[in-house]
Amino acid sequence: PLSTSPGTHRRSICSNCQRPNPVCLCHALPANPIPTTTRVFILHHPQEAKHKLSTTPILTKSLLHATSITGRRLRRGTSPLFDQFPPAVYLFPSTSSSPAVNISDLKLSELKRSGENGGLVLIAFDATWKHAKEMVKASEEFLSKFAIRVCLGMEDEKVSGGSIYDSELILRKEPFGGCVSTMEAVARALRVLEPNGVEIEARLIGILREMVNLQAGFLKPVKPRPKLLKKKQLKEVEKSETSDN
Repeated sequence: PLSTSPGTHRRSICSNCQRPNPVCLCHALPANPIPTTTRVFILHHPQEAKHKLSTTPILTKSLLHATSITGRRLRRGTSPLFDQFPPAVYLFPSTSSSPAVNISDLKLSELKRSGENGGLVLIAFDATWKHAKEMVKASEEFLSKFAIRVCLGMEDEKVSGGSIYDSELILRKEPFGGCVSTMEAVARALRVLEPNGVEIEARLIGILREMVNLQAGFLKPVKPRPKLLKKKQLKEVEKSETSDN
């Protein structure tokens, strides 16, 4: 661990996983990063890069061919990788103005043939949903030259979002059902893209679960505020009465 000086009150940080020692994840990380034929690239929003629950640092340590860059949009010059216009897909839910292909419906054989020299690239945006939308919108003109927008096929704007983690504690609230953390989204995508995707997904989700378990030990459950809860109940009653009418 990297110890802090006696005069400071900052927590000591693990030099390997870069997490505070009480929630060190080194025991859960693979001894050797997991190899993939797919190259994973994450655009990390500057504010998200400072967030203690960001999964990008853990993801890049877990996958051999995963890299991240801090920024707000992708454009020519962001990375030598994209200047070559490699065959790529980028993860983001579908909208009416920007539809996305369900990743399970991709014609992988054609994509991989066109990327024989460098392989397929999977792009993810790590930020709050508000910032992620801004990042995707700012990057789409450039991405349209070589990348396909894909979704996991389980997002539902009509359903209320839950916790991005499999935990009784709401560590971070999602905007609608089916939304997941960056690490889980990449794991679900690699399940489809990789020959041994089921195994890779299981290993990544296992690391994520351990991260949540450790973090949950230092947090208290988020309880709904009475006023908000009352408003929600009133809306449900009004909705029920409208349906009856």
